[in-house]
Order: sequence, then C-alpha cells, then structure tokens
Amino acid sequence: MTENEISFEVRRAAFKLHTELGPGLLESVYEVALAYELRQRDLLVTTQVPLPMVYAGIQMEVGFRLDVVVAGKVIVEIKSVETLQEVHFKQLLTYLKLSGLKLGQLINFNVVSLKDHMHRVVNGL
Repeated sequence: MTENEISFEVRRAAFKLHTELGPGLLESVYEVALAYELRQRDLLVTTQVPLPMVYAGIQMEVGFRLDVVVAGKVIVEIKSVETLQEVHFKQLLTYLKLSGLKLGQLINFNVVSLKDHMHRVVNGL
C-alpha cells in the first residue's frame, strides 16, 4: 500500500473508534484501540516504536517514542488534548525527519467531532 492508501485506512479506523469511544479518554486508550482497528484491516502496526537521534555522527538513545507506525510507512501521533498546538505539528515533522518516513497523521481524539482534528504532516512526499 502507498502512504496515501494507508492514511485513508488510518482515517477510517480513527472515525470508527471515535464514534465508539467518544472524547475524553487517555491517549494510551486511543492508541491501543487504533492499533486494534488497523490490525483488523490486515495492516502491520507497531506501537511505542523507539526512535534514536543521530547528532554529530553519534546515535543517541534519547527516549523518543512513535505512538503508532503503520506498515513501516506512516507515523500516527495521537493526542487527547483540548487544542492542538503548533508544537504538536513540529514534533511530528521532527519524527518524520529523524525516521526518514514521509507521511504522518496527527489526530486529536479529545474533540466532539473528529473531522477537523486529523491532520496530515508531510516530509517530502
């Protein structure tokens, strides 16, 4: 699947679980539920993926964790906050750059309607 096809499945799964669970839960709850929904669609899903940083030619284990990676191609950063901030978008873009991946989805589940709270973040796609 292409990044765009995976992104479409992520959006479908996110809408389904938000309809079932609603807003107000912890990010970890949405992460587990989203991973389950994506696996039900026969997608390879990994959660809490460690992401090292290379600085000055040295790999540093600094504790970055990607919430969800789908098919080794798309990062899904899950939030459950009142309002997404610019730093959330920058964080995902940094993760994309560090990982070499091209597409990320930033999803805030702590909203009444999910429609305007799922965002694509692109790194050279």
